[in-house]
Formats: sequence, structure tokens, C-alpha cells
Amino acid sequence: MFKTHVTFRLSDYDYDLPKEMIAQTPCKNRSESRLLHVDRKSETFSHHQFKDITKLLKPDDLLVINNTRVIPARLFGTKETGGKVEVLIIDYEAGMKNFEKTGFFQCDCLIKASQSPKKGARLLLEKIVEARVESVKAGISEIKFLNGGQFFEFLKKFGKIPLPPYIKRDDPVSGQNDWEDYQTVYASAEGAVAAPTAGLHFTEALMGELLNKGIEFAQITLHVGYGTFVPVKVDDIRDHQIHSETFDLSRETADTINRAKDENRRVIAVGTTSVRTLEFLCDENGRVTPKTGACDLFIYPGYNFKCVDAMITNFHLPESTLLMLVSAFYTRQKILDAYQEAKLKDYRFFSYGDAMLIE
Repeated sequence: MFKTHVTFRLSDYDYDLPKEMIAQTPCKNRSESRLLHVDRKSETFSHHQFKDITKLLKPDDLLVINNTRVIPARLFGTKETGGKVEVLIIDYEAGMKNFEKTGFFQCDCLIKASQSPKKGARLLLEKIVEARVESVKAGISEIKFLNGGQFFEFLKKFGKIPLPPYIKRDDPVSGQNDWEDYQTVYASAEGAVAAPTAGLHFTEALMGELLNKGIEFAQITLHVGYGTFVPVKVDDIRDHQIHSETFDLSRETADTINRAKDENRRVIAVGTTSVRTLEFLCDENGRVTPKTGACDLFIYPGYNFKCVDAMITNFHLPESTLLMLVSAFYTRQKILDAYQEAKLKDYRFFSYGDAMLIE
């Protein structure tokens, strides 16, 4: 629809952002965050509160939401030498599968320490749970947590929510409760280490209003991984190896989505995670197949969208794969123009920031 010059240079997806525009805390009332409406047909922008989405959406729209739930994946402890360590679980699903097979939670983790522990090193987390480094490869450590089923009680009690690296504060702070704030109100399937942040703007009351208008919801699961924060380091974005994330699309949800497509109703993805999952699973006609697996679809300008008709998304980091995805949905320049408009109007950026509706 929007045929313009397509560039694959990483530097063309950069933009300047003052640090003070990076949201450090969420909006006090989720649905009162700001919403930039990007109308691709009229090529116009308009400014709203997120709760105004009830007026912007059509009565027969289908909103596809990601019901993943962020786990308290940050753990603190010491090495055998007494040095402090911070452990970040980055593959919860693999850990669960290993637990089912062996009775031990074992998965890939990132370790932050003055000197990174080597293979065989033992850790003691919160003076309760013992762990052993089974292997180290490319900066990622596979860790076996040795306390069996007790590990899950420990994780719930002592684990911290893994806030994005650009949020520079402790957890929690100033009365903020990231255990709740960094979850969507419909989060139910545990396994993510980052939130599907476009969904953070919904409240139960707002969802009720949308349902009363005739708007339908369909739930998918894609467990957002730490790879979403990994920077692109190649000059040509086509050479980037995107991360893989586990997903589940049920038969019921697939039927709901396919019925909407058959009835020429709009399928609106809430968040880039929903976008990637739907486009990964759809055929040339935009119909999806129920499946559980791993999604490694990298969407960048030149991509032809087949299932998603509109999307709700937050504002993304410069030179990120997420910025490339939204640039593919409109054009790179139009998205950068929208970001410039948001900056001029003092919008808040990134995970705890404001939102866009692109249709």
C-alpha cells in the first residue's frame, strides 16, 4: 500500500531522544496515558488519551492480545568467593521442561558479577537456593538450580521483576508496584521476562467498554524474551539474526481470527508480539493455523502484512527491531515523523510510556 524507497541501513532507523522522555514509572491510571492516532489513509496524526480508543475503533473490530505474564526473573546472591552476583533467567520455558523431566529447574541465564562465574561454579541465592553453572557460551550461562521444587517458592518470594535496562531505578520505588504495573490486566500464562507493553494501557473497565461496543478480544501467548532488548549490531539490518520466542495459538483463537478475516472485519494486534505471532502463523490470505512453537520472524520494511490490519503499540528504541517492524507497517519516514510529533508534544517513551494506534 505504501510504496516508498526502502532502506536497510541501520543508521536510518536512529533518532534522538532526550533521556527525560524515557518513562521511569507508569501512568497513574493506565487508560489515561496518551495515544497518538496515526491514520495511514489520510496521512494525519491526532492526539488522545488511551481511553479514547473506544471512539477510534469500529464496533466489529477484533483485538488480539498477548496474555503472557512476566515472571520475577531477577535473582540476587553470592559466589563461593563471597562476591555478589545477579542472575537473570532468560529461558523460563526451557527451565520448566527440564523440571518436568528431572525435578530440577535448569535454563539459560545472564549473570552480572565483577568476574563472571565459570563452568562448575556454585552460587548461593538469598542464602537459600544453591545453583551451579553447567556451561558458559557467548556470555550466556546455563544454570542448574539445585533445590528442586523449593525453587518455585523461592522465586515467588525473592525474585524481582526484570525491568528493562533503560528504567534506572530500584524495584519497587516511590510506592510503585512493578509486580502489578509491569503486567497487563489480562496476564495469565507465566513465562515472559519482559512485558508486552502495548497491553499495559488497558484496564478491566476499558475492556468492558470495548466489549459493550461490540469489539471482540482474542488471546494468544508469546513469551517475550530478553532478546527483545538485544541491539542490532550489523550495518545492513537484513543480516541481523533475530531472537526466537515461544508461542501458543489455540484452536479457539485461530477460529475467532479466521472468522474475522472471512467477514472482512479488522484484525488489530495489540503489541508487536501479537503482530509477529499472527504474521508468523498466517497464510497468504491472512488465515492462521493453531500451533505451539517458536517464532523467529523478523519484520522490517518491504514485508507484506497478510493478517494484521491495524496495531496498537508503544514507542520503541532507536535502531531496534521493533522500530523496524512498525516502519514496515507504514513507512520508515512516516513513523519517524510520528515519533517527532510525539517528541514535540512531550509524549513518554518506551515500556512505561504512551501508545500509538496505527490504522
